[in-house]
Amino acid sequence: MSVNTLNNLKRGQKARVLKINGEDLALKQRLLDMGITRGVIITVSKVAPLGDPVCLVLRGYNLLVRKDDVKDVEIEVIG
Repeated sequence: MSVNTLNNLKRGQKARVLKINGEDLALKQRLLDMGITRGVIITVSKVAPLGDPVCLVLRGYNLLVRKDDVKDVEIEVIG
């Protein structure tokens, strides 16, 4: 079974964050500070022409992130 990660979401898809994996504790803390926590619902609203960065909508605001920064965020696709 493959694990769904946030960097694989397409424009218009929604997902629920399950957990943040990875070794980089500073990046993990930065993602938590930006509101990417377990249980939050995230929607991909825009994708840059070359595919990176992506615009995520969560907790009522837009967040631009690089796909490489969210490759360790495990998700469950809900729409």
